[in-house]
Amino acid sequence: MKDYRLISVNGYSEKIGTLVWMLENARNVTLDEVMALNEDKLDTRLQGNGNTIATLLMHIAAIEYVHQILTFEQRDLTEKEYAKWQPALELGEKACEVYKQQPLSYYITVLQQVREQTLSFLKTQHDSWLFEEDKWPNGVPINHYYLWYHVLEDEISHRGQIRMMIRQLSENKCH
Repeated sequence: MKDYRLISVNGYSEKIGTLVWMLENARNVTLDEVMALNEDKLDTRLQGNGNTIATLLMHIAAIEYVHQILTFEQRDLTEKEYAKWQPALELGEKACEVYKQQPLSYYITVLQQVREQTLSFLKTQHDSWLFEEDKWPNGVPINHYYLWYHVLEDEISHRGQIRMMIRQLSENKCH
């Protein structure tokens, strides 16, 4: 039976538990959307030079990883970390060259590994952590809550793109 109540997940402080529920709900819907896809569909570029579903899945993982570094470790990516995640962060041609010819399980594993790190860290925090403030280099104030809202928003946005691509693939309009 489905349950459409937004609740706080046990094992976390109240607001962090609610954030975890939202992150996990968004991820479960994303995974449900892609579960039937094979490598060919994951790697198809519908507009000739657009992103693939595979690159969007890696982008979702990369955005979450970057926000872990920013909020959990209070630092920027190292050169090595940036080199590893750059194609997924920037998307486009390079990402399509790097992320291809992998089964769906590969992308799911990456998403799960990143998420496990997120959940592990969030278990150690209290709600006050969400409201800790910082500033972007341009002086705009931010807090951890906003940054994790952005992770959620980014996944939902790209899931919309993925849904559209799956619909086009199933209609055989673009191959």
